Amino acid sequence: MSNVNLELTDAPDAESMAVIGAGLRAFNTEAVGVNDYRPLAVVVKDEAGKAVGGVLGRTYLGLMFLETFFLPNAVRGSGVGSKVLAMAEEEGRRRGCKSAVLYTISFQAPEFYKKHGWRAFGEIPCDPPGTHRVFMTKPL
Repeated sequence: MSNVNLELTDAPDAESMAVIGAGLRAFNTEAVGVNDYRPLAVVVKDEAGKAVGGVLGRTYLGLMFLETFFLPNAVRGSGVGSKVLAMAEEEGRRRGCKSAVLYTISFQAPEFYKKHGWRAFGEIPCDPPGTHRVFMTKPL
């Protein structure tokens, strides 16, 4: 493939995202002989059954990666977040994951994760000044 075009975008279409993800997974499968990629979600719903928050992530090659965790103010501090995290961790274990990884931002929830046995293994400064990304892990 000698003639390609490059496109920079902040709105990739679903087809492009699927091609990139599937291509990397195929490359990895060929390299290691394993293709156990699975999305993971714990969804928090209100009384009407409408999603109001939860966690999104994935499991792949023995690692659970939590990508996005959001809870509305109305349920923060009620124990719901702890239950969501425990459910995700248990599912990771059930899928054979040996450890988990995530990143949070210093103004978000590093103390919440520490309270649940996660440990920071790196920080990178980001904006606004004085803020940093906190990379965390936990054995499962």
